[in-house]
Amino acid sequence: MRRVDRTPLDRALAQLAARQWGVVSLEQLRGLGIGVRGVQHRASAGKLHRLHRGVYAVGHAVLRREGRWLAAVLACGPGALLSHVSAAAHWGLLQSEATLIDVTASPSRRGVPGIRLHRSRSLIARDTTSHEGIPVTTIPRTLLDLAAIVAAHRLERALAQAERLRLYDGKAIEDVIGRANGHRGTTALTRATAREPKFTRSDLEAWFLALVREAGLDEPEVNFSLTAPDHPRIEVDFCWPSHRLIVELDGWETHRTRAAFEHDRARDAALQAIGWRVVRFTWRESRTTIQRRLRALMHH
Repeated sequence: MRRVDRTPLDRALAQLAARQWGVVSLEQLRGLGIGVRGVQHRASAGKLHRLHRGVYAVGHAVLRREGRWLAAVLACGPGALLSHVSAAAHWGLLQSEATLIDVTASPSRRGVPGIRLHRSRSLIARDTTSHEGIPVTTIPRTLLDLAAIVAAHRLERALAQAERLRLYDGKAIEDVIGRANGHRGTTALTRATAREPKFTRSDLEAWFLALVREAGLDEPEVNFSLTAPDHPRIEVDFCWPSHRLIVELDGWETHRTRAAFEHDRARDAALQAIGWRVVRFTWRESRTTIQRRLRALMHH
């Protein structure tokens, strides 16, 4: 068994890494008293693993996403912040499978492989904070940045999730818009906050809601609960009570098994038995096809 090094420096390094999701910067290593030769020695021994220039994982390179996020921030130097989609994911406002990590840093900062760098002069102290040990843009600033780069339905999802998590602060959002100084997200965020955002459980649901609005159709109830014989509570994706119409979206991730398929059909039959029309759409169908069918159903 390999001997474990118990020197004071290594204990201090382990304690620092434990507070920082397993990552440290070269500047922090120097602050502990570990010089260039000490870094080289620990890297050769498998105690440090280079992630970016001047940023290392301690002990092993298998990190949680928080460790990867903090490593990206450290790689972009003092004052850098997790931002945009990555910040939204860190706050729990959006899911993201993006391979590039969004970081906002000073205009003079050079690009770093694996990082989508956003350069900004407009960030001030009240746009910045730390969440779970990671420097990050505040929620209002994150929403403003999101508004510049994501579709309207994804922005609404983020706003609705902020409300659901009790993180939504209307006055703070107005403040960040008021001093945005030409930021590209200003118009989209102003428009998105002009009405109550509706919570959707997936990008597919958010996309469908945007499609309905685009067609000028009546606004549906979203994730609405109904009761039917032998089904005390059925939550449907979308419904229009005045039309007795329900729309369910069939995404592959929720309907991969025969049991799931049969369960959904039993629910549909129970709803139809109490006078509801149930229609199912998939992501494969075109926008125009869905909109045309919805118009016909609402005028039926």
